[in-house]
Amino acid sequence: MPKSAASTTNQGANLGYESDLFKAADKLRGNMEPSDYKHVALGLIFLKHIGDRFEGRRQELIAEFPDDSEVLEDRDEYTAENVFWVPPVARWSHLQANAKQPTIGKLIDEAMLAIEKENASLKGVLPKEYARPALSAVMLGELIDLISNIALGETQDTARDVLGRVYEYFLGQFAGSEGKRGGEFYTPRSVVRVMVEMLQPFQGRVYDPCCGSGGMFVQSEKFVQDHAGRIGDIAIYGQESNYTTWRLCKMNLAVRGIDSDIRWNSDGSFHKNELPDLRADFILANPPFNISDWGGDRLREDGRWKFGIPPAGNANYAWLQHIWHHLAPRGTAGVVLANGSMSSQQSGEGEIRKAMIEGDAIDCMIALPGQLFYSTQIPACLWFLAKDKSNGIARDKKLRDRRGEILFIDARKLGYMADRTRREFSDQDVAKIADTYHAWREGSGYEDVAGFCKSASLDEIRGHNYVLTPGRYVGAAATEEDDVPFEERMAELTATLAEQFKESARLEGAIRENLRGLGYDF
Repeated sequence: MPKSAASTTNQGANLGYESDLFKAADKLRGNMEPSDYKHVALGLIFLKHIGDRFEGRRQELIAEFPDDSEVLEDRDEYTAENVFWVPPVARWSHLQANAKQPTIGKLIDEAMLAIEKENASLKGVLPKEYARPALSAVMLGELIDLISNIALGETQDTARDVLGRVYEYFLGQFAGSEGKRGGEFYTPRSVVRVMVEMLQPFQGRVYDPCCGSGGMFVQSEKFVQDHAGRIGDIAIYGQESNYTTWRLCKMNLAVRGIDSDIRWNSDGSFHKNELPDLRADFILANPPFNISDWGGDRLREDGRWKFGIPPAGNANYAWLQHIWHHLAPRGTAGVVLANGSMSSQQSGEGEIRKAMIEGDAIDCMIALPGQLFYSTQIPACLWFLAKDKSNGIARDKKLRDRRGEILFIDARKLGYMADRTRREFSDQDVAKIADTYHAWREGSGYEDVAGFCKSASLDEIRGHNYVLTPGRYVGAAATEEDDVPFEERMAELTATLAEQFKESARLEGAIRENLRGLGYDF
């Protein structure tokens, strides 16, 4: 885990790493389930964030108006600078001063309610169950003390980044702790990085129709920052059907200071499309895999199904076509789906895939390694769609005409084991995949690499019956040559095989002898 910005500066408790902070916080939860504790910890980190932002603006006002104490409580002086107004009962200093009181849970709930009342964009977002009997007041007090040390002594901008990294890290760790259920709200960071580095959402509208906790948006904003762009150059739009997850997303984006339009309804993007007129320049999505109860029977006449009516028993091709529908004329999309989507012939899926291929909707397919996701062991892949493959510009590079071609990348051998159960892509892995895609799109320096990438023609894909599994196209990697002469290597293999035949005969004789001893003549 890379060091946070605070690791090289003063951070009070001097924890230094997000992982160390999480371990310390996790010890405090005792026997509480991670799914419950998640909201306790993340809610307090959020309070600390808006408290720090408020206090930073307050110090600016003190310096600017040293003789005017009234300006310090002027709400407009804060909101004009995109700082949440924090009433006295919700200020971190107030909570920290009362952290050891038995009523601390009630005080936190009052703080959350007060912030929601004063900031319309946070209405219904913040957790407000800290006073329930199941929560230990001692644990809450210790957690407040621990969180108080995050970003202590940092500048306002750096503090926001530190808190954002801590929030993101905690989200990932809770997803791992909760297993399948947790992974539904969180897409692993390294997978998101591949998608963002490939699509390069540098300017325009970014949309996610099933946005979870907002990781796609955070990484998109980070891409803009890393490439010296202006955050205001991208506009964020999203929809989420799980209310609890929507709340996590709103807090995640607020911690980062990201303005967004994130909608919630329990019907979801298929049945209550909150942004029907949106046409996005970039779409990044990780829909739930293979949903069988998505209500497709009620949507058979829907105008989004340009390539064919998706089967009622699986939503994969409904997601692909919903996303295609929302792309701007030169928009591009990255979508995470189960591997089965690349080859399924069931319920008309093969015909929809054929129509998408013949319609030049698909730009690139990537096979992912296993163990990347918290939520499933189902092998996954990435689909990249392009509304117009004839030309376009990605950042400052002109794209070539790619009609009649699809790039296949087999990334199954990439990545490293971050822990005993979970794989991640390294920076080099992300760069290798993204650079290959950019070189192919731009027509500059791309070459097929056996076992890794292949630019396949439409005729080749037709020859494979429109199956999009990269392994069918990239072939096998060239084996490393060695200096052992063929005759010597063959003699060695023949000797080994002779030994194995000999051992096989010995075992067969022993088994026959044992069976005869049991009265069986075999």
